[in-house]
Amino acid sequence: MSESRRPAIRPDLQLIADMISPGTRVLDVGCGDGALLDYLVHEKAVDGRGIELSSEGVNASISQGLSVIQGNAEIDLFDYPDGAFDYVVLSQTLQAMHEPKTILEQLLRIGRRAVVSLPNFAHWRLRLYLFVFGRMPVSAVLPDEWYATPNIHLCSIKDFVVLCRDLGIVIERSACLDERGVRYRFGKSMRLANLLGEQAVFLLRR
Repeated sequence: MSESRRPAIRPDLQLIADMISPGTRVLDVGCGDGALLDYLVHEKAVDGRGIELSSEGVNASISQGLSVIQGNAEIDLFDYPDGAFDYVVLSQTLQAMHEPKTILEQLLRIGRRAVVSLPNFAHWRLRLYLFVFGRMPVSAVLPDEWYATPNIHLCSIKDFVVLCRDLGIVIERSACLDERGVRYRFGKSMRLANLLGEQAVFLLRR
């Protein structure tokens, strides 16, 4: 009988995990409650570390036996040495950073590769919501009202791809998730991905 697997993780976290090779060194920036890190440690045998701002997230992670410290990524990433990890993960957080361009550069200084996921503010449902109601959209992926959202730099999939190009960052792999959590690759149709992808995940390198 095969060994039972751990509980399933969110579709976007599973997509990130699928881009990470087993047995590698991984830093999960903004790891939250440690769901992704726990999966990677136990299912892919990574040497995993995490950094998380909230004490609740740190406590939840440590209670699972994970190596997580409390810290502010926008300050503490600068203290990590070059090439300390094989992968650095930043999940659903880049748009909440004050200096996303600088953070992206730090991820690829610390890690040989970075895996970045972000919500797509050009998704068709958000466009339609804004057009019909004339208000900032609220959705399952973006649940907060405009005055309470942590998101301060709203970008589309296309915006992120252009930023990577401007910074000389290579996108090795990319995929979208629609509102049902179904994944598909960008292919050659950036316009379609920008319209239909509710979230996107990118595997990056220099």
